[in-house]
Amino acid sequence: MSDADDHRWLPPFCSLPTLFAVMLVAELVALIVVLAPGADGATLMRLGIVSVYLQWLGLLNAVVLCSLRGALDRLTPRSGLLIAWLVMIGVTTLAALLIQTMDRALALGLTGSGAAAARFVPANAVLCALIGAALLRYLFVIEQWRERVRAASKAQVDALQARIRPHFLFNSMNTIASLIRTRPADAERAVEDLSDLFRAALGASGARGTLGEELERVDHYLRIESLRLGPRLAVRRDLDALPRAYALPPLLLQPLVENAIHHGIEPLPEGGTLDLTGRRVDGGWEIAIGNPCPAQPVRRAGNGHAIDNIRARIGYHFGDRAALIAAPGDGCFRVIVRLPLESPMNVPAQ
Repeated sequence: MSDADDHRWLPPFCSLPTLFAVMLVAELVALIVVLAPGADGATLMRLGIVSVYLQWLGLLNAVVLCSLRGALDRLTPRSGLLIAWLVMIGVTTLAALLIQTMDRALALGLTGSGAAAARFVPANAVLCALIGAALLRYLFVIEQWRERVRAASKAQVDALQARIRPHFLFNSMNTIASLIRTRPADAERAVEDLSDLFRAALGASGARGTLGEELERVDHYLRIESLRLGPRLAVRRDLDALPRAYALPPLLLQPLVENAIHHGIEPLPEGGTLDLTGRRVDGGWEIAIGNPCPAQPVRRAGNGHAIDNIRARIGYHFGDRAALIAAPGDGCFRVIVRLPLESPMNVPAQ
């Protein structure tokens, strides 16, 4: 999401929910106009004609406001709403004049005759002023509520992200400290790997990365852990099917790999094998991280936090189109990350 999008306060008038609201209001107004006391010929044909006219008028206003949204968003909310309201009245007045002129030229009698014809354009303008003010206020309040929800969700995700970073920092620093005297070359390489991980961590808030970059971070982390655990850590990979250019927030998979090693493989005296698999499934992609578990699970500080953190981040970035599934089994534990076929992070915000 761009910075400009963060400051938008007007609703997206061309979005399906907004268009549906406009069409629904137009149809309700059509029913009121046709069924109001004193209305002439409250028939199905008249309802159809009025409905078509008001639907066209509503969609025309939505398209005009959609095209002006960028300019209106640069104004203060009060000024922008006032101008949007005046634009709606102006568009409705011009449209009513056009329909009245065409009706007179073709003698269709759609706008009435005599006094009724004279009231057609002012009546349209007044109705638009009343209904447009209420509708704009409703859409403005709804958009502000959505912005507050998005801001609260982002703040929560940032807090969760901050809890992820220290966890692997302390483990990595301890590993590097133990290697400095005996294996300086390995310690230097571990520092480089840690540097790459922290470059991602310190810039992860609101950043966009790719699945390929995230898998490289997993490799950096696994190299650090291999130095610490030695032959107790084996890794089996099957990730060739995954799209490396898939847009993904940074540090989405690395904490799950760390969780698997820290809570699954490390407590085992003999260690174990970390399984990393990725494949195409119906409607998306599936990434599985599996590890053996101790016969008696060891309760360690932070156990379960990584899964909760990543589940929250997946929900924030991908909504209900993605999921994180924890699948404990007999002597093993698997975490499955399911992502949509196309990442919504690939699409620029409108």
